[in-house]
Amino acid sequence: MSEFPANLPAALRRPIVGHRAAATLVDELARHNGPKTGLLIGGGAGSAVLTAAVDALLPEDRLVVVGDEGTRQHVASQGSWVASRVSVVDSVGAADPSDVVIYAEPLTGTAEQTRALLEGLGKHVNEGGVLSVVVPATSRPSGAVDEIERQVALYGVGSDLVLRNVPPVRVHRLRFSAADHTLAAKLAPAVRPSSVRITRGMHIDSNGVAAAGIALGLAALAKAARPKSRLWLVPALAAAPVAAFFRDPNRDVPEDPAAVVAASDGKVLGVERLTDDRFGDTEYLRISVFLSVLDVHVNRSPVAGKVTDYFVEDGGYAAAMKPSAEHNVAAYTVLETAHGRVIVAQRTGLIARRIVQRAPVGSLLAKGERMGLIRFGSRTDVYLPADKATPRVSPGERVVGGASVIARWK
Repeated sequence: MSEFPANLPAALRRPIVGHRAAATLVDELARHNGPKTGLLIGGGAGSAVLTAAVDALLPEDRLVVVGDEGTRQHVASQGSWVASRVSVVDSVGAADPSDVVIYAEPLTGTAEQTRALLEGLGKHVNEGGVLSVVVPATSRPSGAVDEIERQVALYGVGSDLVLRNVPPVRVHRLRFSAADHTLAAKLAPAVRPSSVRITRGMHIDSNGVAAAGIALGLAALAKAARPKSRLWLVPALAAAPVAAFFRDPNRDVPEDPAAVVAASDGKVLGVERLTDDRFGDTEYLRISVFLSVLDVHVNRSPVAGKVTDYFVEDGGYAAAMKPSAEHNVAAYTVLETAHGRVIVAQRTGLIARRIVQRAPVGSLLAKGERMGLIRFGSRTDVYLPADKATPRVSPGERVVGGASVIARWK
């Protein structure tokens, strides 16, 4: 296999990836529960990325690191368990293709240099495998950023903003060949690094961080403009409940492979069998859940599968609990699964006007994995093949996204 261009600038190899960004960069390796192979390029001895990659390994995994003698000695010093699973090679050309390839250092060169690098890295990714790369989030305009965004549009299957890095960075995952949907069943849910951790089990989604920041900014402006007025208290006091709306708790996803979990928190509105012309002649079991403004609004994948389509249909903004909400604006995520096609619909409501979907076409979602959110009251619908699923909830019941079993595969 060909080596990378020799004229890549030193900036492409500058180590500025901290522990939080490193954990995000190797997340695709960490969430894969089955035997897998990894290739790490650029993570030297004692680096945060090398440490995170080693921590992600399971007994049957193998990791190849491109490094020097210092890296080789560092790996050997970690004990026999690590040394038997991690090997060090002198060059990328000496490594075999791997399931997960990690380029450990930020891309900051020109568009041409970045394109050449990605082309070389792509040759080392197994069929259906993933390449993880990182770019500074604050370096605009940048040839590397422009080129990686072009690559993401073509091959991207996930991106994360890591604010807790100096400077902040974006981690992108690219897949140059199609992955089989069956691989999704072997994955653990990915982590959202841009969420802010409040407690061990609770985070605030990045949308909430931004909204609370805006509220506090307005409070500061009001205080500066009218020091003697208490008007600033209005946005200041609103910051906490606004952030709370975007709370993102951890959930224990049922391990039962036959279980289908709720896509959101809320109250079950309906359980019905129907056909939908948009999805062919197949009869579906549709389970609808209403989210009030007090519910957690982070949406999760009800099953493990591969995103094969995503589209938004225009409509109105009727109250989400009313039948007329059937014609509201809605985003549809279509998943290919071992049991057939599954669709998740994120519908707007009377107050909800913004749908966030974070699962690009081609990405693999584990059961219970975060896939987006809807702001301020809404509804989610899960469509399951009617001949293959049996409902386990009834209208009026409350469910918990990613944890409550709403149906079972036959």
